[in-house]
Amino acid sequence: MAKEKTAPIRFGTPDEVFEGQWFKGHAELYEAGVHRAFGRGIAGTALGGVDSIVLSGGYVDDVYGEEEIVYTGEGCRDRETGRLYADQSMESPGNAGLLLNEARGNSVRVVRGLDIRGGKRRRAMGGYEYCGLFRVADHWMTVGKEGFLVCQFKLMKLAPGETPKAKPIAPPQVEDTSVEEQVRRTVEYQRLVRNSKVVRTVKEMYGNSCQICETRLQVSPGGEAYSEAAHIRALGKPHNGPDVLENVLCLCANCHALFDRGALQLSDDLDVLDGLNRTIKGKLKKVREHKIKVDFVRHHRQRWDDRFSTPIDR
Repeated sequence: MAKEKTAPIRFGTPDEVFEGQWFKGHAELYEAGVHRAFGRGIAGTALGGVDSIVLSGGYVDDVYGEEEIVYTGEGCRDRETGRLYADQSMESPGNAGLLLNEARGNSVRVVRGLDIRGGKRRRAMGGYEYCGLFRVADHWMTVGKEGFLVCQFKLMKLAPGETPKAKPIAPPQVEDTSVEEQVRRTVEYQRLVRNSKVVRTVKEMYGNSCQICETRLQVSPGGEAYSEAAHIRALGKPHNGPDVLENVLCLCANCHALFDRGALQLSDDLDVLDGLNRTIKGKLKKVREHKIKVDFVRHHRQRWDDRFSTPIDR
């Protein structure tokens, strides 16, 4: 780690390094100026940006392609088990650094581990290949296959000589500010709770009672109750579900958390399923005027089909 502190952030391909070049291990990557972070997948800081990442096994939600990569950010992974234990955050230094790359238009070097083996602590037994420069084209947060929020980044391959353009990442209808302020606003924007007309309507339909467990959480002497609206096909990237009544349930906080993380699911006939073993737990409560679209139900269920069959270590 001491070496990482002495090496400054430098964007671009180092001199005498070429795409497809092979490196035995992290020491050679460091000496060549390709990757400065020993034992870590992201090299960079929140204020300086990220100049390189290493793909070495992947989280379950990673997608590695030659021209396009969906990269899961850092944080909240148990070193002993290799599993996530909490929600990731865009405020983590490496994740915030990738946001800064997107805003400023800085490239990132991508290194791919070869012949990944092992269980909890996976290793690139075949060394590492330098894959060239990529740009951070987009970012989002979503519930991953392990049931926790993950930060994801869409990386696109740069053609020889291509320079990525700066991309302000302030929320919609927010005036441009400094890059650092845009990053801060983006992080805060992702915390906002949607309160659309659709959300209010579904709560009124069920009198704030949970459609799964039928609990009504009264929160005041006057009889007011608390409930949450759960979108079946998740809003936002990468799922892009619509904010329509056919895609929304009225749930208590507990059932909402379990549903968002796949521990509760629905069958096409709207049976409530235990998402860990797909046994039927009961029937979803539904009033006649509430039409639920089966395509949204299937999309939610399919998100978790391979959650226990994909390697989990990076």
